[in-house]
Amino acid sequence: MKKDGTTVGPVVSAAHLAEGAMPALSEMEFALTVMGNAFQRWIVRCMAAAGFPGLGHIDVLILHATNHRSREKTLSDLCMMFNIEDTHVVTYALKKLESIGLIDTGRRGKEKTVKVTAAGADACRRYRDIREALLISSIKSLKFDEDELSRIAALMRALSGQYDQAARGAASL
Repeated sequence: MKKDGTTVGPVVSAAHLAEGAMPALSEMEFALTVMGNAFQRWIVRCMAAAGFPGLGHIDVLILHATNHRSREKTLSDLCMMFNIEDTHVVTYALKKLESIGLIDTGRRGKEKTVKVTAAGADACRRYRDIREALLISSIKSLKFDEDELSRIAALMRALSGQYDQAARGAASL
């Protein structure tokens, strides 16, 4: 409630969008924007603290995905995993990670594959240790319900499909 007795509307970045039929979605969009920027800043700084300054957020995400379950990945696997349309963005990240020795490339038939090196796996372990010490311990102290966090994550994945469908519709206009 404001000093003049009026209520404050939803917390959004664009009130004109919140005036539509679903103001809560505008709140979600603003929260995603702010959280996304904070998350990107965090992963870059955490990786720098782990000994790898100069990596961008996509580079960090690609490194962790390449390390995921110790399996080879393809460019298309990585693009699909992160819903990235511009393959050159992932290709650039892979070249950067390979140039500093964190991943190796190979082939599966005609397809190029990538896998994490021992140095890459070690970088991921150091990142995980820093994440546990600085982020997880802090968040655990807030006593968030982990089932609720999982539910929110599922909701966000479902919303991503709606945004993809809407983007396809907008592309056809």
